[in-house]
Amino acid sequence: MVESTVLVESQPTPARVKDREKGSDFSELSRRIADAGLLRRRPLYYTLRFGAVALALAGGVAAFVSLGDSWSQLFVAVALAVVFGQLGLAAHDLAHRQVFSRRRPSEAGGLLAANLLLGMSYGWWMNKHTRHHANPNHEEKDPDVSPDILVWSRGQASRATGLPRFVGRHQAALFFPLLTLEGLNLSFNSFKALGSRAVKRPVLEGTLLVVHFALYFGGLFTVLSPGKALVFLAVHQGLFGIYLGSVFAPNHKGMPMIEEGMRLDFLRRQVLTSRNVRGGVLVDAFMGGLNYQIEHHLFPSMPTPALGRAQAITEAYCAELGVPYHQTGLLASHREALRHMRSVGEPLRAAR
Repeated sequence: MVESTVLVESQPTPARVKDREKGSDFSELSRRIADAGLLRRRPLYYTLRFGAVALALAGGVAAFVSLGDSWSQLFVAVALAVVFGQLGLAAHDLAHRQVFSRRRPSEAGGLLAANLLLGMSYGWWMNKHTRHHANPNHEEKDPDVSPDILVWSRGQASRATGLPRFVGRHQAALFFPLLTLEGLNLSFNSFKALGSRAVKRPVLEGTLLVVHFALYFGGLFTVLSPGKALVFLAVHQGLFGIYLGSVFAPNHKGMPMIEEGMRLDFLRRQVLTSRNVRGGVLVDAFMGGLNYQIEHHLFPSMPTPALGRAQAITEAYCAELGVPYHQTGLLASHREALRHMRSVGEPLRAAR
């Protein structure tokens, strides 16, 4: 993998010098991607994909109602955790305008998928995710690597106090257990953000969130006894959080961190901090195309089915430039992320 301490701009091969004179390295890659037709919308793909997710959600709700007060509902909880994960991926694609080119339908779809169906603020998440895309793995500017509970660099570890300092000592071992709370954490932060500037329509988003949880908790405690309802809640939300974390963690965790003052052009900033995950059709479906994280960061509005072809073009182009391009298997990506987390927590363990 790319060493996290090495973030230097590589030199182009002689064959690329003439092309660089015409524009940036990214502009040349962008031209090749556009010439291949990879930025055009794929309405049929998204109709089929979102239709399948909607049917799965409807089927899960129907099964929940028909089973009644039974422990068999735990199988429904597992299935709905996967469906919720797919809804999260749908909201992600809508936010990036991969589905619709215009803002209004993208926003309407995002509010439906995120607020009403998931219980997560679309506006808050989009604000956060946009800042992540602009400065991935930047210690000061990427909210996804802020030391709220976990620490992502030795510098953060050395400055950590309170809960991050306590958790950071054993964060690799605690990572997946903590993910069980991620779904609830997203909902908590969504309500919290309603009073901030990140949410432009707080009344609308707040209303949709309240409707979601009224239906969610109302359904749980109407159909199930209190004990079964709480167990269903724990299984559903816990597995949903693990699913989300398993999709997003392999993308950047353990890749180079950018410190204040480092200067990288757009292409290198996105490529060097991102990791692709190999695995074929099953991994593509499980991760919703985010396993092509490098291409997604370079072309955020590119529809999911085009990412595979873009990957081959981008990897070949990075080889021409001498820019490190990292991809690995799913399990290996998690090992790299956990190894990094254990490494950056070492100063906290040594300080005990």
